Amino acid sequence: MPRRHTKKHEPVPPQPGWAVYLRTSSDENQKPELSRARQRMAIEGSVLERSSMRVFDEYIDVLTGKTPDRADYQRMLADARAGKFSHVIVERADRFGRDDTEALRAIDELHAHGVAVRFANHPDIDPIDPDGRVMVTMEFSLARRESALLGVRVRGGLKAKRVEGGFCGRAPDGYRNVAEAVTGEAKKLRGKIDHWIERDPERALVIEHAWKLLLQEEMTLEEICETLHGLGYHYRSGRPFVEVGKDGKRKANYSTLHAMFHNWTYAGWLTSKKNKVPPKSIRGDWEPYVSTEDFERGLEILAGRDVKYGRKRKHDYLLKGLIYYEKPSGDIVRLSGQTPNASRSGGGTPYYCIPRSNVNFLCRDVEAQIADKLMGIQVDPQVVPAIRAAYTHEVAAALGHLKISERDELEAALKAVDAEEARAFRLYTAGKVSDALWDERWKEWQDRRAKLRLALDSVSQQRQTHILNLDTALDLITKVGTLYNGLERSDQKHLLHHVVERIIVDPAGTVRLELQSPFAYLHDLSDTTAKQMQSQTVDMGKKSKAGRKKTGSRIGRSSDYILSC
Repeated sequence: MPRRHTKKHEPVPPQPGWAVYLRTSSDENQKPELSRARQRMAIEGSVLERSSMRVFDEYIDVLTGKTPDRADYQRMLADARAGKFSHVIVERADRFGRDDTEALRAIDELHAHGVAVRFANHPDIDPIDPDGRVMVTMEFSLARRESALLGVRVRGGLKAKRVEGGFCGRAPDGYRNVAEAVTGEAKKLRGKIDHWIERDPERALVIEHAWKLLLQEEMTLEEICETLHGLGYHYRSGRPFVEVGKDGKRKANYSTLHAMFHNWTYAGWLTSKKNKVPPKSIRGDWEPYVSTEDFERGLEILAGRDVKYGRKRKHDYLLKGLIYYEKPSGDIVRLSGQTPNASRSGGGTPYYCIPRSNVNFLCRDVEAQIADKLMGIQVDPQVVPAIRAAYTHEVAAALGHLKISERDELEAALKAVDAEEARAFRLYTAGKVSDALWDERWKEWQDRRAKLRLALDSVSQQRQTHILNLDTALDLITKVGTLYNGLERSDQKHLLHHVVERIIVDPAGTVRLELQSPFAYLHDLSDTTAKQMQSQTVDMGKKSKAGRKKTGSRIGRSSDYILSC
């Protein structure tokens, strides 16, 4: 029977026409409609007025160009695949996308479908042409640099504002954010718009009343919530201080109130964990609700009560997050810790268990096996020299030299940088590239060259790092069991999380350890090395025994061989 041949699906030939793509960043200060109007003006003035092709459609996104997940951007690509237009026009390359890898990929995909991409600020540049590609890539690089510098400037501005006591972010309940245009000489120091926080007149009475009730030291947080609720107050979000169910059951929402009583903003102090600004280090430029002394007294009041917030567990589960149960079927599931009757005087009996099942193991029975299991993985110091020799040999084989393909790829990348620089230099000497653009691009080429050369020269350093890491791991695994027995419980938990990947309990309650990757490897290598040494020792013993029959002069050769290994 003759073989049937099917034709591949041919791409749809594009219809002559323009697709106009407009993008405004979601965090752009100017109004999006003004930005789009400016982009349209540039596109029409430089391209569309001189073209006889119609405009098929306009695609608009108000989203950062760092992500390709833009609705109209994806719609434009889908229409291009359907052959609905032949050209795409954007104001600048960075409007197409700030991720140069994604943007260039999309340009190549559009080209494969017969769709050309043009830029209003450089209408004669073809991004598919090698020289045009260099210039487009430079535009993307500058856009990426501009975005990075903007982030640096914003973070620097926020840091400077915090140093001066300015509040950054959304104001807490009882305060409100205020913004005002700056005029005159002050604009040079504070910019066009000044931001600060001040007391919210609509919320001030609620906050003052809450602090007064706390400092009276007569009410719990639940009682404070009940009192505020009885006065008709609620949180800023509209959430009530007390929720009353259909059955009449009352629930005090005190967690938010508890957080407010721990917020140093109400005492007039600026704090920030993320930026490492501790309490009582920077005085804020807003009016506080309480004095520093009263705020600290409030913290003492809360610390002395059982507010059911951040309460420590009755039992500290040593193997939390590490312990698993192996079912008879072979499936492995994680165990959790539970302590029934924890309110009793003895604190209850803690178990590792699967909730709502009959699988449970006494914590003391499981934890008692850990020390012996760690002693079992402890490495004999006599085997360490042989382990180090075997490991060093493996590292040398893996990292002693680069693979041919890897070296070729790095050298090819270096040549590509040189070729790209040469093409750009031709454009620069022809006056098509400005001095500033050339300098910026030249710095990037130098940086790429340095990274590639560093990759070629780093093999010996990698090998030395691996050897140092081995010595650190060996030092720990040679005495892990002994070390574990001498540690406090909190330190034992810390050690286990560094060494053990999982602790598996079988139905009989017997524990098995699965080690983290470096220690598992060293343990296996230790077993292999020890068996090899034992086998070689037996062989040497046989030869020594035979020699003694002949000469009687080879006593102790086996122990010498072990030490030499």
